Amino acid sequence: MVTRLLLLVPLALSLSSCGSKASKAESKKGAAAPPVTVEKVTRTAVPLEIRSIGNVEAIAAIQVRPRVGGQILKVHFEEGADVKTGQLLFTIDPAPYQQALRESEAAIAAQQAALGQAEANYERDLATAANARSQANRYGELAAKGIVSRQENEQLSTAATASEKATAASKATIASARAGLQGAQARLSEARLQLSYTSITAPISGRTGSLAYRAGDLVTANANPPMITINQVTPIYVTFSIPEQDLANLRRYADRGRLTVNATPQGNIQPFQGTLDFLDNRVDTGTGTILLKAKFPNAERRLWPGQFVDVAIQLANPEEVVVPLAAVRNAQNGNYVFIVKPDLTAEQRTIVTSRTHGKLAVISKGLNPGDTVITEGHMRVRPNTKVQVSPGAAQASK
Repeated sequence: MVTRLLLLVPLALSLSSCGSKASKAESKKGAAAPPVTVEKVTRTAVPLEIRSIGNVEAIAAIQVRPRVGGQILKVHFEEGADVKTGQLLFTIDPAPYQQALRESEAAIAAQQAALGQAEANYERDLATAANARSQANRYGELAAKGIVSRQENEQLSTAATASEKATAASKATIASARAGLQGAQARLSEARLQLSYTSITAPISGRTGSLAYRAGDLVTANANPPMITINQVTPIYVTFSIPEQDLANLRRYADRGRLTVNATPQGNIQPFQGTLDFLDNRVDTGTGTILLKAKFPNAERRLWPGQFVDVAIQLANPEEVVVPLAAVRNAQNGNYVFIVKPDLTAEQRTIVTSRTHGKLAVISKGLNPGDTVITEGHMRVRPNTKVQVSPGAAQASK
Protein backbone atom coordinates (compact mmCIF):
# COMPACT_ATOMS: atom_id res chain seq x y z
CA MET A 1 0.00 0.00 0.00
CA VAL A 2 2.79 2.37 0.86
CA THR A 3 4.53 1.54 -2.39
CA ARG A 4 1.45 2.49 -4.42
CA LEU A 5 1.19 5.89 -2.66
CA LEU A 6 4.84 6.69 -3.35
CA LEU A 7 4.29 5.99 -7.03
CA LEU A 8 1.19 8.23 -7.23
CA VAL A 9 2.86 11.34 -5.69
CA PRO A 10 5.50 11.84 -8.43
CA LEU A 11 2.84 11.27 -11.04
CA ALA A 12 0.63 14.00 -9.54
CA LEU A 13 3.51 16.45 -9.33
CA SER A 14 4.41 15.78 -12.94
CA LEU A 15 0.84 16.41 -14.13
CA SER A 16 0.61 19.64 -12.06
CA SER A 17 3.83 20.98 -13.55
CA CYS A 18 2.68 20.32 -17.08
CA GLY A 19 -0.64 22.07 -16.42
CA SER A 20 1.04 25.17 -15.01
CA LYS A 21 3.35 25.56 -18.01
CA ALA A 22 0.45 25.15 -20.38
CA SER A 23 -1.56 27.79 -18.50
CA LYS A 24 1.29 30.36 -18.63
CA ALA A 25 1.86 29.80 -22.31
CA GLU A 26 -1.84 30.18 -23.00
CA SER A 27 -2.01 33.42 -20.92
CA LYS A 28 1.00 34.88 -22.72
CA LYS A 29 -0.39 33.98 -26.10
CA GLY A 30 -3.82 35.57 -25.34
CA ALA A 31 -2.59 38.92 -23.79
CA ALA A 32 -3.63 41.92 -25.97
CA ALA A 33 -1.69 45.19 -26.32
CA PRO A 34 -3.47 47.90 -24.26
CA PRO A 35 -5.12 50.67 -26.32
CA VAL A 36 -3.70 54.16 -25.76
CA THR A 37 -4.15 57.71 -27.07
CA VAL A 38 -1.01 59.54 -28.12
CA GLU A 39 0.16 63.01 -29.13
CA LYS A 40 3.33 64.40 -30.66
CA VAL A 41 5.74 66.50 -28.61
CA THR A 42 5.82 69.98 -30.16
CA ARG A 43 7.72 73.23 -29.83
CA THR A 44 5.53 76.30 -29.60
CA ALA A 45 5.32 79.78 -28.08
CA VAL A 46 4.16 79.58 -24.47
CA PRO A 47 3.48 82.81 -22.51
CA LEU A 48 5.72 83.32 -19.47
CA GLU A 49 3.34 84.63 -16.82
CA ILE A 50 2.96 85.59 -13.18
CA ARG A 51 -0.49 84.62 -11.96
CA SER A 52 -2.50 86.05 -9.09
CA ILE A 53 -6.01 86.81 -7.85
CA GLY A 54 -7.14 90.41 -8.22
CA ASN A 55 -9.99 92.70 -7.30
CA VAL A 56 -11.66 95.14 -9.67
CA GLU A 57 -11.92 98.69 -8.38
CA ALA A 58 -13.02 102.01 -9.84
CA ILE A 59 -10.27 104.43 -10.79
CA ALA A 60 -12.24 107.09 -8.93
CA ALA A 61 -15.10 106.63 -6.46
CA ILE A 62 -16.58 109.96 -5.39
CA GLN A 63 -19.08 110.34 -2.57
CA VAL A 64 -21.33 113.30 -3.33
CA ARG A 65 -22.30 115.21 -0.18
CA PRO A 66 -24.16 118.53 0.17
CA ARG A 67 -22.13 121.58 1.19
CA VAL A 68 -25.20 123.37 2.50
CA GLY A 69 -28.28 122.19 4.30
CA GLY A 70 -31.88 122.41 3.22
CA GLN A 71 -34.73 120.60 1.53
CA ILE A 72 -34.08 118.72 -1.71
CA LEU A 73 -36.34 120.22 -4.35
CA LYS A 74 -35.46 117.88 -7.21
CA VAL A 75 -33.31 114.89 -8.19
CA HIS A 76 -32.24 115.30 -11.83
CA PHE A 77 -31.11 111.74 -12.67
CA GLU A 78 -32.10 108.10 -12.26
CA GLU A 79 -30.11 106.03 -9.78
CA GLY A 80 -27.78 103.62 -11.52
CA ALA A 81 -27.53 105.90 -14.57
CA ASP A 82 -24.40 107.26 -16.20
CA VAL A 83 -23.62 110.91 -15.56
CA LYS A 84 -21.14 113.37 -17.07
CA THR A 85 -18.82 115.81 -15.32
CA GLY A 86 -20.77 118.98 -14.47
CA GLN A 87 -24.20 117.38 -14.93
CA LEU A 88 -26.83 118.68 -12.49
CA LEU A 89 -27.69 116.00 -9.93
CA PHE A 90 -29.66 117.69 -7.09
CA THR A 91 -31.29 121.04 -6.37
CA ILE A 92 -31.56 122.15 -2.74
CA ASP A 93 -34.13 124.86 -1.91
CA PRO A 94 -32.25 128.10 -2.72
CA ALA A 95 -34.71 130.55 -1.08
CA PRO A 96 -32.81 131.06 2.24
CA TYR A 97 -29.55 131.54 0.36
CA GLN A 98 -31.12 133.97 -2.12
CA GLN A 99 -32.35 136.02 0.85
CA ALA A 100 -28.86 136.01 2.36
CA LEU A 101 -27.52 137.16 -1.00
CA ARG A 102 -29.97 140.07 -1.14
CA GLU A 103 -29.03 141.10 2.42
CA SER A 104 -25.37 141.02 1.45
CA GLU A 105 -26.05 143.17 -1.60
CA ALA A 106 -27.92 145.70 0.60
CA ALA A 107 -25.00 145.74 3.04
CA ILE A 108 -22.68 146.49 0.12
CA ALA A 109 -24.84 149.46 -0.90
CA ALA A 110 -24.84 150.79 2.68
CA GLN A 111 -21.08 150.46 2.98
CA GLN A 112 -20.54 152.18 -0.36
CA ALA A 113 -22.73 155.07 0.82
CA ALA A 114 -20.83 155.28 4.09
CA LEU A 115 -17.54 155.32 2.20
CA GLY A 116 -18.81 158.13 -0.06
CA GLN A 117 -19.91 160.17 2.95
CA ALA A 118 -16.57 159.61 4.68
CA GLU A 119 -14.66 160.72 1.59
CA ALA A 120 -16.84 163.86 1.31
CA ASN A 121 -16.29 164.69 4.97
CA TYR A 122 -12.58 164.21 4.49
CA GLU A 123 -12.49 166.63 1.57
CA ARG A 124 -14.44 169.20 3.59
CA ASP A 125 -12.27 168.82 6.69
CA LEU A 126 -9.15 168.95 4.57
CA ALA A 127 -10.20 172.31 3.08
CA THR A 128 -11.23 173.67 6.48
CA ALA A 129 -7.90 172.63 8.01
CA ALA A 130 -5.93 174.23 5.17
CA ASN A 131 -7.83 177.49 5.57
CA ALA A 132 -7.43 177.45 9.36
CA ARG A 133 -3.71 176.85 9.09
CA SER A 134 -3.31 179.64 6.53
CA GLN A 135 -5.15 182.08 8.77
CA ALA A 136 -3.15 181.02 11.83
CA ASN A 137 0.09 181.59 9.92
CA ARG A 138 -1.04 185.05 8.87
CA TYR A 139 -1.95 186.01 12.44
CA GLY A 140 1.37 184.67 13.60
CA GLU A 141 3.16 187.16 11.34
CA LEU A 142 0.91 189.98 12.55
CA ALA A 143 1.46 189.00 16.19
CA ALA A 144 5.20 189.15 15.62
CA LYS A 145 4.79 192.74 14.41
CA GLY A 146 2.49 193.57 17.35
CA ILE A 147 -0.49 194.23 15.13
CA VAL A 148 -2.70 191.56 16.79
CA SER A 149 -2.64 190.30 20.29
CA ARG A 150 -0.85 187.14 21.31
CA GLN A 151 -4.11 185.64 22.60
CA GLU A 152 -5.80 185.98 19.22
CA ASN A 153 -2.84 184.34 17.58
CA GLU A 154 -2.92 181.38 19.94
CA GLN A 155 -6.67 180.91 19.45
CA LEU A 156 -6.28 180.72 15.67
CA SER A 157 -3.33 178.37 15.97
CA THR A 158 -5.32 176.05 18.26
CA ALA A 159 -8.26 176.12 15.85
CA ALA A 160 -5.97 175.20 12.94
CA THR A 161 -4.55 172.27 14.90
CA ALA A 162 -8.06 171.07 15.78
CA SER A 163 -9.06 171.23 12.11
CA GLU A 164 -6.02 169.15 11.12
CA LYS A 165 -6.89 166.54 13.74
CA ALA A 166 -10.48 166.45 12.45
CA THR A 167 -9.08 165.87 8.97
CA ALA A 168 -6.99 162.94 10.24
CA ALA A 169 -10.10 161.52 11.90
CA SER A 170 -12.03 161.85 8.64
CA LYS A 171 -9.22 160.01 6.83
CA ALA A 172 -9.41 157.20 9.43
CA THR A 173 -13.19 157.08 8.87
CA ILE A 174 -12.53 156.51 5.17
CA ALA A 175 -10.19 153.58 5.97
CA SER A 176 -12.82 152.13 8.29
CA ALA A 177 -15.52 152.52 5.64
CA ARG A 178 -13.30 150.83 3.06
CA ALA A 179 -12.65 147.94 5.44
CA GLY A 180 -16.38 147.66 6.08
CA LEU A 181 -17.00 147.59 2.32
CA GLN A 182 -14.40 144.84 1.85
CA GLY A 183 -16.06 142.83 4.63
CA ALA A 184 -19.46 143.28 3.00
CA GLN A 185 -18.00 142.23 -0.36
CA ALA A 186 -16.54 139.10 1.25
CA ARG A 187 -19.94 138.29 2.78
CA LEU A 188 -21.52 138.83 -0.63
CA SER A 189 -19.05 136.40 -2.22
CA GLU A 190 -19.78 133.90 0.54
CA ALA A 191 -23.53 134.32 -0.01
CA ARG A 192 -23.10 133.74 -3.74
CA LEU A 193 -20.95 130.67 -3.03
CA GLN A 194 -23.51 129.25 -0.61
CA LEU A 195 -26.25 129.85 -3.17
CA SER A 196 -24.21 128.04 -5.85
CA TYR A 197 -23.95 125.02 -3.53
CA THR A 198 -27.71 124.52 -3.77
CA SER A 199 -27.10 123.15 -7.30
CA ILE A 200 -25.12 119.92 -6.86
CA THR A 201 -23.32 118.72 -10.01
CA ALA A 202 -21.32 115.59 -10.85
CA PRO A 203 -17.61 116.05 -10.06
CA ILE A 204 -16.62 113.19 -12.43
CA SER A 205 -18.14 111.14 -15.23
CA GLY A 206 -19.21 107.68 -14.15
CA ARG A 207 -21.91 105.34 -12.95
CA THR A 208 -24.19 106.32 -10.08
CA GLY A 209 -25.13 103.99 -7.25
CA SER A 210 -28.26 103.93 -5.11
CA LEU A 211 -29.86 107.14 -3.88
CA ALA A 212 -29.72 107.84 -0.16
CA TYR A 213 -32.09 110.86 -0.34
CA ARG A 214 -35.14 111.73 -2.41
CA ALA A 215 -36.91 114.94 -3.35
CA GLY A 216 -38.48 116.45 -0.21
CA ASP A 217 -35.85 115.09 2.17
CA LEU A 218 -33.98 117.48 4.43
CA VAL A 219 -30.20 117.26 4.33
CA THR A 220 -27.45 118.90 6.32
CA ALA A 221 -24.03 120.04 5.13
CA ASN A 222 -21.65 117.06 4.72
CA ALA A 223 -24.56 114.68 5.30
CA ASN A 224 -23.77 111.06 6.15
CA PRO A 225 -24.48 108.81 4.30
CA PRO A 226 -23.53 110.60 1.09
CA MET A 227 -26.31 111.54 -1.28
CA ILE A 228 -24.86 109.36 -4.07
CA THR A 229 -21.60 107.60 -4.95
CA ILE A 230 -20.21 107.86 -8.48
CA ASN A 231 -17.78 105.22 -9.72
CA GLN A 232 -15.60 105.81 -12.75
CA VAL A 233 -15.67 102.44 -14.53
CA THR A 234 -14.24 103.31 -17.96
CA PRO A 235 -11.31 102.82 -17.70
CA ILE A 236 -11.06 100.68 -14.58
CA TYR A 237 -8.38 99.21 -12.31
CA VAL A 238 -7.64 95.65 -11.26
CA THR A 239 -5.61 95.55 -8.04
CA PHE A 240 -3.57 92.48 -7.13
CA SER A 241 -0.40 91.37 -5.34
CA ILE A 242 2.53 89.15 -6.30
CA PRO A 243 5.15 87.46 -4.07
CA GLU A 244 8.32 89.47 -3.54
CA GLN A 245 10.42 86.72 -5.16
CA ASP A 246 8.72 87.54 -8.49
CA LEU A 247 9.59 91.24 -8.23
CA ALA A 248 13.05 91.04 -9.83
CA ASN A 249 11.70 89.08 -12.79
CA LEU A 250 8.80 91.51 -13.19
CA ARG A 251 11.03 94.57 -13.18
CA ARG A 252 13.47 92.98 -15.63
CA TYR A 253 10.73 92.47 -18.22
CA ALA A 254 8.96 95.75 -17.38
CA ASP A 255 12.13 97.66 -18.32
CA ARG A 256 11.62 96.43 -21.89
CA GLY A 257 8.17 98.05 -22.21
CA ARG A 258 4.66 98.08 -20.81
CA LEU A 259 3.50 94.65 -19.71
CA THR A 260 0.21 93.15 -20.80
CA VAL A 261 -2.13 91.93 -18.05
CA ASN A 262 -5.05 89.56 -18.63
CA ALA A 263 -8.00 89.50 -16.20
CA THR A 264 -10.62 86.75 -16.28
CA PRO A 265 -13.74 87.10 -14.09
CA GLN A 266 -15.41 83.98 -12.76
CA GLY A 267 -17.64 82.40 -15.37
CA ASN A 268 -15.73 83.98 -18.28
CA ILE A 269 -13.60 82.05 -20.74
CA GLN A 270 -12.19 84.97 -22.68
CA PRO A 271 -9.86 87.21 -20.62
CA PHE A 272 -9.86 91.00 -20.81
CA GLN A 273 -6.60 92.68 -21.73
CA GLY A 274 -5.04 95.67 -20.01
CA THR A 275 -1.62 97.04 -19.13
CA LEU A 276 0.37 97.22 -15.91
CA ASP A 277 -0.07 100.76 -14.60
CA PHE A 278 1.20 100.86 -11.03
CA LEU A 279 3.87 99.16 -8.91
CA ASP A 280 3.89 100.01 -5.21
CA ASN A 281 7.04 101.47 -3.68
CA ARG A 282 7.34 98.92 -0.88
CA VAL A 283 6.91 95.25 -0.07
CA ASP A 284 4.33 94.43 2.60
CA THR A 285 6.43 92.94 5.38
CA GLY A 286 3.41 91.16 6.83
CA THR A 287 2.53 89.20 3.69
CA GLY A 288 5.75 89.33 1.69
CA THR A 289 3.86 90.65 -1.33
CA ILE A 290 3.87 93.84 -3.38
CA LEU A 291 0.79 95.67 -4.65
CA LEU A 292 0.22 96.25 -8.37
CA LYS A 293 -2.55 97.81 -10.47
CA ALA A 294 -3.46 97.20 -14.09
CA LYS A 295 -5.63 99.54 -16.15
CA PHE A 296 -8.31 98.17 -18.50
CA PRO A 297 -10.28 100.17 -21.10
CA ASN A 298 -13.49 98.37 -20.05
CA ALA A 299 -15.42 99.91 -22.94
CA GLU A 300 -18.06 97.16 -22.72
CA ARG A 301 -18.16 97.41 -18.92
CA ARG A 302 -17.63 93.71 -18.41
CA LEU A 303 -15.41 94.40 -15.40
CA TRP A 304 -17.34 95.73 -12.41
CA PRO A 305 -16.05 97.21 -9.14
CA GLY A 306 -15.79 94.57 -6.43
CA GLN A 307 -15.36 91.58 -8.78
CA PHE A 308 -12.67 88.98 -8.14
CA VAL A 309 -10.68 88.04 -11.24
CA ASP A 310 -7.86 85.70 -12.20
CA VAL A 311 -4.87 87.82 -13.20
CA ALA A 312 -1.97 86.87 -15.49
CA ILE A 313 0.94 89.24 -16.18
CA GLN A 314 2.54 88.33 -19.51
CA LEU A 315 6.30 88.78 -19.19
CA ALA A 316 7.39 87.14 -22.47
CA ASN A 317 6.32 84.59 -25.08
CA PRO A 318 9.28 82.20 -25.59
CA GLU A 319 9.35 79.05 -27.78
CA GLU A 320 9.20 75.94 -25.57
CA VAL A 321 9.01 72.13 -25.86
CA VAL A 322 5.54 71.18 -24.60
CA VAL A 323 3.37 68.14 -23.99
CA PRO A 324 -0.22 67.85 -22.76
CA LEU A 325 -0.43 67.80 -18.97
CA ALA A 326 -2.35 64.53 -19.29
CA ALA A 327 0.83 62.83 -20.51
CA VAL A 328 2.86 63.68 -17.39
CA ARG A 329 2.89 61.09 -14.60
CA ASN A 330 4.20 61.59 -11.09
CA ALA A 331 6.49 59.30 -9.13
CA GLN A 332 8.56 59.53 -5.96
CA ASN A 333 11.74 60.21 -7.90
CA GLY A 334 10.17 62.81 -10.24
CA ASN A 335 7.97 63.12 -13.31
CA TYR A 336 7.91 60.75 -16.29
CA VAL A 337 6.04 60.02 -19.50
CA PHE A 338 5.48 56.94 -21.62
CA ILE A 339 6.93 57.25 -25.12
CA VAL A 340 5.66 55.08 -27.96
CA LYS A 341 8.63 53.93 -30.08
CA PRO A 342 8.34 53.13 -33.80
CA ASP A 343 7.92 49.41 -33.02
CA LEU A 344 4.85 50.31 -30.85
CA THR A 345 6.57 49.45 -27.58
CA ALA A 346 6.25 51.79 -24.60
CA GLU A 347 9.30 53.38 -22.98
CA GLN A 348 9.17 55.08 -19.60
CA ARG A 349 11.25 58.27 -19.70
CA THR A 350 12.07 60.64 -16.85
CA ILE A 351 11.44 64.31 -17.63
CA VAL A 352 11.91 67.72 -16.01
CA THR A 353 9.06 70.24 -16.23
CA SER A 354 9.84 73.93 -15.75
CA ARG A 355 6.27 75.24 -15.60
CA THR A 356 2.73 74.72 -16.84
CA HIS A 357 0.42 76.85 -18.94
CA GLY A 358 -3.23 75.90 -19.23
CA LYS A 359 -3.31 72.23 -20.29
CA LEU A 360 0.34 72.18 -21.38
CA ALA A 361 3.50 71.24 -19.50
CA VAL A 362 6.75 72.95 -20.52
CA ILE A 363 9.57 70.40 -20.72
CA SER A 364 13.10 71.55 -19.98
CA LYS A 365 14.73 68.11 -20.15
CA GLY A 366 13.91 64.60 -21.35
CA LEU A 367 11.90 65.09 -24.56
CA ASN A 368 12.42 66.36 -28.08
CA PRO A 369 9.93 67.69 -30.63
CA GLY A 370 8.51 64.79 -32.64
CA ASP A 371 8.51 62.28 -29.77
CA THR A 372 5.20 60.46 -29.31
CA VAL A 373 3.80 60.41 -25.78
CA ILE A 374 0.85 58.56 -24.31
CA THR A 375 -1.87 60.90 -23.06
CA GLU A 376 -4.56 58.34 -22.10
CA GLY A 377 -4.51 54.68 -21.17
CA HIS A 378 -1.45 54.77 -18.87
CA MET A 379 -2.90 52.41 -16.26
CA ARG A 380 -2.42 49.23 -18.36
CA VAL A 381 0.91 50.26 -19.89
CA ARG A 382 4.14 48.67 -18.69
CA PRO A 383 7.64 49.61 -19.84
CA ASN A 384 8.95 47.73 -22.90
CA THR A 385 5.55 46.21 -23.73
CA LYS A 386 3.52 46.59 -26.87
CA VAL A 387 0.67 49.13 -27.05
CA GLN A 388 -2.15 49.66 -29.48
CA VAL A 389 -2.56 53.25 -30.69
CA SER A 390 -6.26 53.82 -31.09
CA PRO A 391 -8.55 56.88 -31.14
CA GLY A 392 -10.86 54.96 -28.78
CA ALA A 393 -8.13 54.26 -26.26
CA ALA A 394 -9.62 56.61 -23.70
CA GLN A 395 -12.87 54.62 -23.57
CA ALA A 396 -11.16 51.23 -23.79
CA SER A 397 -8.84 51.95 -20.89
CA LYS A 398 -11.64 52.95 -18.50
